[in-house]
Amino acid sequence: MTSDTKTKVALVTGGNRGLGKDMALSLAARGMDVVLTYNSNADEAEAVAAEIRGMRRRAAALRFDLTDVAGIDGFVGQVGDVLRDDFGGAGRIDFLVNNAGVGRSIPIDQLTEADFDLFASVHFKGVLFLTQKALRMMNDGGGVVFVTAAADRYNVPGYGLYASCKGAIEVFSRYVAKEYGPRGIRSNTLAPGGVATDFAGGAIRSNPGLQAMVVAGTAMGRLAEPHDIGGLVALLCSDEARWLTGQRLEATGGYNL
Repeated sequence: MTSDTKTKVALVTGGNRGLGKDMALSLAARGMDVVLTYNSNADEAEAVAAEIRGMRRRAAALRFDLTDVAGIDGFVGQVGDVLRDDFGGAGRIDFLVNNAGVGRSIPIDQLTEADFDLFASVHFKGVLFLTQKALRMMNDGGGVVFVTAAADRYNVPGYGLYASCKGAIEVFSRYVAKEYGPRGIRSNTLAPGGVATDFAGGAIRSNPGLQAMVVAGTAMGRLAEPHDIGGLVALLCSDEARWLTGQRLEATGGYNL
């Protein structure tokens, strides 16, 4: 492991699989140490952490549930302890990547209050308060990346609730950029399009017809791969992106132009 105390640290939620896994690995490839979270699959998360350690970066996998807002203080304290005890640092982070989420197609007529509470907790309330706490332990010159969705620009049937929560986070991101800009902290949103992962029950991965529709409407002529998105997150957390803040970047390969 590196002994460089100046190494930057990224906290990636939902970093155990899919896009989050590639985000964590892409950040490590750029020389960062990574704390990644998971909700239910500890072995999967630890495998990602082990892969990062194989890249000679420090890594830790911690359980975190975005619906447990009351537990955020304890989680952030746990992150600080890991950074001090295992990473040899001062208990502070440089970047927060808000990636964890849930997805499901629900027509408006079938929405329930329980659906609203779950999606709002995971995609807005939990993200907002985790970001609030994380900013208190973030070094100046760091940044926040909010992973939203291209579906808040164009309509995807059944995703009205999901996209609305993501749209709320995009507004919040601009306020973070404004309030924390004096500290050199930037805040941006990255809105992916169709990627063949297990998100939303593998809706795209398991549906050849949907895949064909997305590809037909995409300028680049293919579905995204996880590294197309993970690499962009790593770029947003790099010095090359230090003058980019308060922006929404749509990563769809040119869908629905």
